Amino acid sequence: MSLTSAVVLAAGEGSRLRPLTSNRPKPLLPAATRPILEHVFDQLIAAGITDITVVVGYKHNRVQAHFGSTYRTVPLTYVVQDQQLGSGHALLAAESEIDDTVLVVNGDQFVESTIISAVLAAHNGDSAGTLGVLTKLQIGSYGGVLIEDGIVTEIVENPQDDRPYQLNAGVYAFEPDIFDAIYDATPQAGEYSLTDAISELLDDSEVRAAISEGAWVDATYPWDLLDISFELLASGHIDEQCAVTIAESATVHDSAVIREPVVIAPDCEIGAGAVVGPYACLGENTTVGSNAAIERSVLDADTRVETGATVIDCVTGVGVTIGPGTTIPGGPGDVRVGDRVFEDEALGALLSDRVTDDGGSTYVPGTVVGSETTIEAGATVRGTISENTEVRS
Repeated sequence: MSLTSAVVLAAGEGSRLRPLTSNRPKPLLPAATRPILEHVFDQLIAAGITDITVVVGYKHNRVQAHFGSTYRTVPLTYVVQDQQLGSGHALLAAESEIDDTVLVVNGDQFVESTIISAVLAAHNGDSAGTLGVLTKLQIGSYGGVLIEDGIVTEIVENPQDDRPYQLNAGVYAFEPDIFDAIYDATPQAGEYSLTDAISELLDDSEVRAAISEGAWVDATYPWDLLDISFELLASGHIDEQCAVTIAESATVHDSAVIREPVVIAPDCEIGAGAVVGPYACLGENTTVGSNAAIERSVLDADTRVETGATVIDCVTGVGVTIGPGTTIPGGPGDVRVGDRVFEDEALGALLSDRVTDDGGSTYVPGTVVGSETTIEAGATVRGTISENTEVRS
């Protein structure tokens, strides 16, 4: 059907991505060298969307200041979810902006435009909604959808049985009936979820499924920022013509080695003998010293990697310094997120905003360092380190 308006749910904090989200909301974290939310907007526009309402909440001023009133000439309307009480509650915040069929997507996932287009093509006014679904062998902790003859029969968060679920891609076309369904659904642990609202719709309405292929990556945990960035590089969404994207204002020494795929943002400087890539994303104004090596890493703006450092499977915040001769050897490692430990994840280290490493340090795989922390020269760094800490050698 002809549907050109979308609501993007971008109000969440992303607590499982702390400490990176201590200073900015999850949708502004980097996917390759640009915020995740920019990629969401790009894919909506590619699917023909010409009007976007953005539901913001946690640190919403950061989102609004970054994007302003338009993105690539497409008007942006902001509504604020004052309390983050679930995805259904977030959509309710936009109710006043919606009087017809609407497309709804999450603002913290990369969803390729082919998935969005499949939902738009499958939806018609005879159905209360249409879900984008993907065939995945592992549903994991995401939403599972059971389908019969193209119609959704059940939707389950984090399914535990072995029925033939499809993955809920978080792309929906809804008729206005969705709002009554959100109000009617019983909140779980004080939150109103879209999954519960869709279950309400299924009681007396038809909900269709649009099965499609396409890139889909969620950014839930720190190592997901590597996955989403690498997917963008591998699928050509950075530059369809070239696996090596170097901004014109970047400076690369003649003796440096660039191994594709990589993306190097404006004003970066790559020193003599440095090796960058494969799968390296350097944010704006990043400096790589001579003979340093960076591989499978996402380094945010204003990061400095000093002479002779080795950086593998690493995510940094802004303004991080990795000192001379420091080694981040890469994953797999055990990563603590809140009160859980995830074993054998492909994360060498996460260094949050303005971490300063004085050099000669070694990081145990899975290390997470809070913002404003100083690592003294020669230290061995492991585990989860709180912000504003001094790690001594």
